[in-house]
Amino acid sequence: MLNAHGHVSDLIFSPGRLPQVELQGQLVPIQVPGLRPLTADDTRRIAADLIDNNKQAVNLLREQGFCDISYGLSGVARFRVNVFIQRGSCAVVMRVIPTEIPTLASLGLPDELAAITELREGIVLVTGPRASGRSSTLAALLDRINEQRSCHIITVEDPIEFLHNHKRATVHQRELHSDTPTFALGLNATMRQAPQVILVSELRDRGTMEMALEAAETGHLVLSSLNTMDPAKTIERVLGMFLSSEQITTRSRLAKTLRYAITQRLLPRRDGKGRVAAVEILKITSRIRAFIENESQPAIGLMQAMQNAAGEGIQTLDAALENLVRSGQVTAETALAYASDPKTFTATTA
Repeated sequence: MLNAHGHVSDLIFSPGRLPQVELQGQLVPIQVPGLRPLTADDTRRIAADLIDNNKQAVNLLREQGFCDISYGLSGVARFRVNVFIQRGSCAVVMRVIPTEIPTLASLGLPDELAAITELREGIVLVTGPRASGRSSTLAALLDRINEQRSCHIITVEDPIEFLHNHKRATVHQRELHSDTPTFALGLNATMRQAPQVILVSELRDRGTMEMALEAAETGHLVLSSLNTMDPAKTIERVLGMFLSSEQITTRSRLAKTLRYAITQRLLPRRDGKGRVAAVEILKITSRIRAFIENESQPAIGLMQAMQNAAGEGIQTLDAALENLVRSGQVTAETALAYASDPKTFTATTA
């Protein structure tokens, strides 16, 4: 399935369908002579082989109807696997994770992001929709720190995707369910394990966010992700995890600890060869910090502040899209479909 097409991002096994791969957002069936659509028994056996003897995954599948695990083919690829129940049968989605950790350059990310790896404390959030490359970006940032700094790195992931070997840094990777029952408990334990850098694959709830804020406040660099579509929504999502009575305090804590909020989307390339990242960069300056602290400031004010601070390591999504159009990597029509302000974008790229 991996070799059937170039740039395969996911493998999908569903009852009643041929095995499928995802290419640039499109599902393509695997056409092999004699291969028939999968049955419910087929997908159940595939799920059982992938889960193997992972009792935690079996329990989660029974209790919650889904489980996340990692799976590797030595020398070929690693996969983030989601097994779930639908209409009483199993279905499986396997996200392809390259065995080689990507670099910022290989991902086509802006040079400005290299400054993140020089931070000693604070929170860095990589956001975007599902399948936007957040995990790859976090892995590239972590690997750069691993190469350049003699420090202790601890990750808490669900599941572990990229495997980080010790380089200049010492790296310990913990997986949810098998190594720690929850993100919050894993982070709480991490605080007693003397790390300088902490990576949490996703901030999903108040407990995890609280521990991330506490870690940043006590001098740790925390890298994580959120499923949000722009910087304003990122700030709104974080604040929304807390009670209304905690909002003022949380705004102040977030303003003091947040260093970067990076939002990315993957767009189909003009030449049809894969996808390219459009990256929005919110770097926290004194003016941006004031917007976060002031609850009366609307989201449009934050966008205006980002546009005015374009020369300070800040980049709006529309500016990133315009650069991709000018460099010939994506078509104007594709960029327009993703633009946050289509009217302004159309005028500046006409």
